[in-house]
Amino acid sequence: GTGNMSAKAISEQTGKEFLYKHICTTSAVQNRFRYANVTAATNWEQLAHDHPWLLTERLVVKPDQLIKRRGKLGLVGVNLDLQGVKEWLKPRLMKEATVGKAKGILKNFLIEPFVAHKQEEEFYVCIYAAREGDYVLFHHEGGVDVGDVDSKAQKLLVGVDEKLRPDSVKQKLLTHAPADKREVLTSFLVGLFNLYEDLYFTYLEINPLVVTKNGVYVLDMAAKIDATADYLCKAKWGDVEFPPPFGREAYPEEAYISDLDAKSGASLKLTLLNPRGRIWTMVAGGGASVVYSDTICDLGGVNELANYGEYSGAPSEQQTYDYAKTILSLMTREKHPNGKVLIIGGSIANFTNVAATFKGIVRAIRDYQEPLKEHEVTIFVRRGGPNYQEGLRVMGEVGKTTGIPIHVFGTETHMTAIVGMALGHRPIATQPRVAAHTANFLLNTSGNSSTPSSSRTASFSGVNSTEGVASVEKARPGIPPAKATTLFSKHTKAIVWGMQTRAVQGMLDFDYVCSRKEPSVAAMVYPFTGDHKQKFYWGHKEILLPVYKNMSDAMKKHPEVDVLISFASLRSAYDSTMETLQYPQILTIAIIAEGIPEALTRKIIKKADEKGVTVIGPATVGGIKPGCFKIGNTGGMLDNILASKLYRPGSVAYVSRSGGMSNELNNIISRTTDGVFEGVAIGGDRYPGSVFIDHVLRYQDTPEVKMIVVLGEIGGTEEYKICQGIKDRRITKPVVCWCIGTCATMFASEVQFGHAGACANQASETAVAKNKALKEAGAFVPRSFDELGEVIKSVYDDLVSRGVIVPAKEVPPPTVPMDYSWARELGLIRKPASFMTSICDERGQELIYAGMPITEVFKSEIGLGGTLGLLWFQRRLPRYACQFIEMCLMVTADHGPAVSGAHNTIVCARAGKDLISSLTSGLLTIGDRFGGALDAAAKQFSKAFDSGMLPMEFVNKMKKDGKLIMGIGHRVKSINNPDMRVQILKDFVKQHFTSSQLLDYALEVEKITTSKKPNLILNVDGFIGVAFVDLLRTCGGFTRDEADEFVEIGALNGIFVLGRSMGFIGHYLDQKRLKQGLYRHPWDDISYVLPEHMSM
Repeated sequence: GTGNMSAKAISEQTGKEFLYKHICTTSAVQNRFRYANVTAATNWEQLAHDHPWLLTERLVVKPDQLIKRRGKLGLVGVNLDLQGVKEWLKPRLMKEATVGKAKGILKNFLIEPFVAHKQEEEFYVCIYAAREGDYVLFHHEGGVDVGDVDSKAQKLLVGVDEKLRPDSVKQKLLTHAPADKREVLTSFLVGLFNLYEDLYFTYLEINPLVVTKNGVYVLDMAAKIDATADYLCKAKWGDVEFPPPFGREAYPEEAYISDLDAKSGASLKLTLLNPRGRIWTMVAGGGASVVYSDTICDLGGVNELANYGEYSGAPSEQQTYDYAKTILSLMTREKHPNGKVLIIGGSIANFTNVAATFKGIVRAIRDYQEPLKEHEVTIFVRRGGPNYQEGLRVMGEVGKTTGIPIHVFGTETHMTAIVGMALGHRPIATQPRVAAHTANFLLNTSGNSSTPSSSRTASFSGVNSTEGVASVEKARPGIPPAKATTLFSKHTKAIVWGMQTRAVQGMLDFDYVCSRKEPSVAAMVYPFTGDHKQKFYWGHKEILLPVYKNMSDAMKKHPEVDVLISFASLRSAYDSTMETLQYPQILTIAIIAEGIPEALTRKIIKKADEKGVTVIGPATVGGIKPGCFKIGNTGGMLDNILASKLYRPGSVAYVSRSGGMSNELNNIISRTTDGVFEGVAIGGDRYPGSVFIDHVLRYQDTPEVKMIVVLGEIGGTEEYKICQGIKDRRITKPVVCWCIGTCATMFASEVQFGHAGACANQASETAVAKNKALKEAGAFVPRSFDELGEVIKSVYDDLVSRGVIVPAKEVPPPTVPMDYSWARELGLIRKPASFMTSICDERGQELIYAGMPITEVFKSEIGLGGTLGLLWFQRRLPRYACQFIEMCLMVTADHGPAVSGAHNTIVCARAGKDLISSLTSGLLTIGDRFGGALDAAAKQFSKAFDSGMLPMEFVNKMKKDGKLIMGIGHRVKSINNPDMRVQILKDFVKQHFTSSQLLDYALEVEKITTSKKPNLILNVDGFIGVAFVDLLRTCGGFTRDEADEFVEIGALNGIFVLGRSMGFIGHYLDQKRLKQGLYRHPWDDISYVLPEHMSM
């Protein structure tokens, strides 16, 4: 299955298939498509039939399971015939092997032709991606003993947007290659590089590449491709299987979650590490999930840690339910002597509705309550964010009702404290939670003194952004312009790309509580609609913001804008960002989308560097500058902005990769210091647009920032630039730094964490190595994430005691009214609904007809009649009743073109009108005279029958009153020439109805009327009318009053209208098909009777 997570290893077979299919070179590439795949299920006869060369060639066999250095490990069988291959596989296929720390089963092998060659014909080639471009390595001595290629090989950097040129291959790479092979190698390397680019490889190694007089042979190949480029490469890639790293099984549950992830805008990840383990996690957020894993490993839980996973990006209640039930099902398969723990953790969400996701988890817990109790599972919960109080409440509730021990904590508890509790390292806290409500931002919270500094004045970050801008204007030609130090001020104006009304409203509310004079969003750009205005709130009043179809219009009309926030999807983010970079007024771009192919991100970075533009992201929530500006959803909802005092500046600036963790830092910093001055989340990608050092240096150069916090992460080497900066005294302010992902060093097999960039490709990229280097350089590095807050506090307290920071006096922010929809979500308000309905509910997981889910409607095969029963009568009717309703619809479907309704429909159709108009014109004729007889007959007959009149009395009374009996009489049919429609219905009723008193009464009346005149029979309208009353009265679902009420309110007219619509539509289609022209009534069919005395 493909989960879209940046660079992913592919099997050797897939890599070779790509190469053989798509390489373009004049060199003769030999043995194209000559590989055969062997598993335990292989049928050898079939295999030899599909690959006849297996019987004629000498062969090589080796496992194809991402194992490095197979030759060294004795895992390659060389120069064998097919029988020899089978013998070689016997002791190896489906047997366990150990590679480094990882143990795994050898189960997927590749057979290829053996290539006889000399040692000097073996070469080494590797291409790999870096931020600045792609490195091509070539070494003239390839093969198993190649050793440390990085130091030996010739190396050439092909910059972003540049091509690999044949002359530079010869001059830079092939200096030691044999002269007679240079041409062949050059053509092959250029072709290989183009293939690497076209198919979005991020790594491609061939060792050895063999070149003989016959041509080029690709012997061993290892490769990774950028899985996010799937939408660009689908045609060339086909369906790619991404094998798991050796030593880890691929579980169907992982594929299931990966599939959910691919189908949703949210992020859902799951990796099983040890399905027998007792510690399970279900963590929200790519960054937070890593921190929880670190803490578990830190406290000695590495061998019991069952899984790594994360959910984020506002998944729906249903998606969270599917995710949770997968984990609960996995953890209740085999018992553990010490019971199990489930850690439902998370940072403070920015925009995920915690109550909605938790309701999904709670539903799963309810479904699995028995197995959870049986496996002695204890659950620990810690979360914050939009509506988290309600989420925690439903979690606590399900613990009480099911009897499963569930311990629930909110933002007042340090994020990872629950890990210590779960592992028995610290007591389970019992202090009652502060019952703070998301609603409390309506009230002034100036009484809340949780900030150590007792006082705070208005923002002193009112430095206008012009200083940063000026340096850009004065750039010398030929040298890339310097980037601004100050990105945002309280006058910053932005354009938002994408119809993200919720994020924009969040920005405007933030502006308002920061006491900004004007909204920070000037306009929105959305190519999928025309230009229009969109309504937003500014404090209490409503304002209109312009939305433009074209970016150029927005830029022209709003020259004051210098920031663009892009909510473009991963597919359109590249194009829209490149377009933005054409406008010199834009100095900062934030890209929110996750999953932009790395090769495209690098092109954006290159262009931005040329133009002196700062890019924040991709794959980020953005950043926040208290008192000035917030990007999109950063900082969460207003209650969190107020709780973390983000409406006014403090003295601490931070930079992190993760969005959720940046919000957690807001919380930690506001609890331990005078608050945040500015915070940026650079995003989870391998190549963020701006890196840690870019922001750390901005903070160093910003006088109001007194200390810097960096939350680094496994993967990449950017953190080392901070070490260098401190050593060079370029950075003099205190830096508190912690790199997350320390647990990876303890895992036996490689784990790709939630962020695309969170994967170490070499020892220096591990979190452990980086933390050590930072500490040695002089940064303040805690022992674990658990201690981060304490270290920040001690550094801050020291700065206060030395007088570097003088905490200012607190000023309460203006209050912002709560949105109606949010207040309703929180259960704070109620209002009478405008409508009531009892027949259908489309809001949930599936459509419900009168309490019956649509899947059930189909499963139970109730048909159209049954569906009508649900929607009209809110009853599950017995089968015969459903059939009777369908028969009624069938017999009333049409009665020829001459009746008034059909006539009208035909005239209307011939006037060139559409189906709806023609149908309506026919339906408008239905009433007392046409088609209304069903309803009238039912009412007349039941009234007479219910009042105890004898049939004879009824007929006489109607005659005396001069009224027609509805439902009696027919133009053509008579007692001697009966109506077959009535006959069919009568037989059915007599056979299936429990009783038919009203029908029997009507038949008695018929005897009397037909004795007077043979065509006064009970006609089809009358029959359906009375039989329907019998049905409602006797099928068991209705009281007598309910049955009569349905007749009274016109259910029978409904039957006629619904049935006859079929005929009218038929007439409409018929006229159109027959291409009939406009109808004009003939003169000879009209009597003109004008009054005599008017003629002159």
